[in-house]
Amino acid sequence: MTMSSAKIECVLRENWRCGESPVWEEASNSLLFVDIPAKKVCRWDSLSKQVQQVTVDAPVSSVALRQSGGYVATVGTKFCALNWEDQSAVVLATVDKDKKSNRFNDGKVDPAGRYFAGTMAEETAPAVLERHQGSLYSLFPDHHVEKYFDQVDISNGLDWSLDHKIFYYIDSLSYSVDAFDYDLQTGKISNRRSVYKLEKEEQIPDGMCIDVEGKLWVACYNGGRVIRLDPETGKRLQTVKLPVVKTTSCCFGGKDYSEMYVTSARDGMDPEGLLQQPEAGGIFKITGLGVKGIPPYPYAG
Repeated sequence: MTMSSAKIECVLRENWRCGESPVWEEASNSLLFVDIPAKKVCRWDSLSKQVQQVTVDAPVSSVALRQSGGYVATVGTKFCALNWEDQSAVVLATVDKDKKSNRFNDGKVDPAGRYFAGTMAEETAPAVLERHQGSLYSLFPDHHVEKYFDQVDISNGLDWSLDHKIFYYIDSLSYSVDAFDYDLQTGKISNRRSVYKLEKEEQIPDGMCIDVEGKLWVACYNGGRVIRLDPETGKRLQTVKLPVVKTTSCCFGGKDYSEMYVTSARDGMDPEGLLQQPEAGGIFKITGLGVKGIPPYPYAG
């Protein structure tokens, strides 16, 4: 299909250093997201166009809705509960205690209300880091943590198939979108396989989300695009190019989840690049994709 119908608009030109983890909150018509190195959790009201932010005490890499109110976030190597009203963060669990230079990266809640998130070594420059230091974890509703596997480079995009039987996952430096068999009752994963290998110009796979047709959308860091994949055939179905190169993640939101929101970064860009891409670090809205997403799941604990 052609892309002529898609419209891309920069809805928030605040030039975040590394915008990530966009999540739509239907109740407030808002987009939640984080700026990792700035240690900020942000909430953009799509009606008033105002941004509120909460600053935490370590790099914050993902945020998610919480069933009982407020939010959960991954801060440093901690799963935290976030109270927006008094701007407090309460630690629910800590991981990677033996790895002082690690931090969480991307995270998302599964259909049963578990908060999945993986770690990585702290970068010396964007995508430059000690390899194989990360692991994938899940915070269960009773606040206990399960570890799934280690040897991860940059734990990134994640989502679940519409029938909840497959878990999709990206370790960025493998340049692959992987799938696992998924047991929703237990949260167990097995049978890892690659469903899509990125092409050279697509660069580094970053954040990811699923649409109502079961196709995956992947933001390509340094690739300036989001791509739509069919995980069953391994084919790329669509490419949407953005006016910034460091596209980091994507989610559906807005009315009926028919809009796509894309976060981006400016850290690691030289002055010339920033001049050529004045919207780098902005938040983008894509309309007219012709497909909708599904609402995010809230953390059940």
